Amino acid sequence: MSIIDRIGAARLLPVVVLERAEDAVPLARALLAGGLDVAEVTFRSDAAEESIARIAREVPQMLIGAGTVLTPGQVDQAVNAGAKFLVTPGYNPAVVAQAAACGVPIVPGVNNPTGVETAMSAGLSLVKFFPAGPSGGVPFIKALMGPYGAMRFIPTGGISAANLKDYLALKAVLACGGSWMVEPALIRAGAFDRITELTAEAVALARSA
Repeated sequence: MSIIDRIGAARLLPVVVLERAEDAVPLARALLAGGLDVAEVTFRSDAAEESIARIAREVPQMLIGAGTVLTPGQVDQAVNAGAKFLVTPGYNPAVVAQAAACGVPIVPGVNNPTGVETAMSAGLSLVKFFPAGPSGGVPFIKALMGPYGAMRFIPTGGISAANLKDYLALKAVLACGGSWMVEPALIRAGAFDRITELTAEAVALARSA
């Protein structure tokens, strides 16, 4: 199964912010216990690179990616640490090109037709729709599905248990990115059992969509 297919099979992509690298492995194991074997660790903290490396090394069954990748240098850092895919908040041609040079799948962020066409011109067929809620949510994705029938989306930003099924009901949505099951406060508190519970609930919800 390809990396993109694994994300699609999961239907959920947890967006994880790790402030301490020592939380990385317990977090990954909590997600696995809840039924998710894919996650995105964002480059929003200094612990991101080491966190990805620890998960890649100690929890190899987890498909780990890097998010909030903003520069070609961060592409190299993420890939060298063991990230198997990359996610960006916007479309940066230099970042997309560096990912291609490294042979790693990238899911760039877009929120308008121009962004979709820019991704298409680079040979991409999967983008992150971000920020999903403020950008128009489900109705906006439905509007994009008309002219861009071959494009798939991972909506992220404003996704919750309350609206997850609405997004996943759209044929164009491969998976949804979300952080409600991996809130930084839960990680900070070491509440990994609670993360497992929330993840299991989210997985059950996604599978019923």
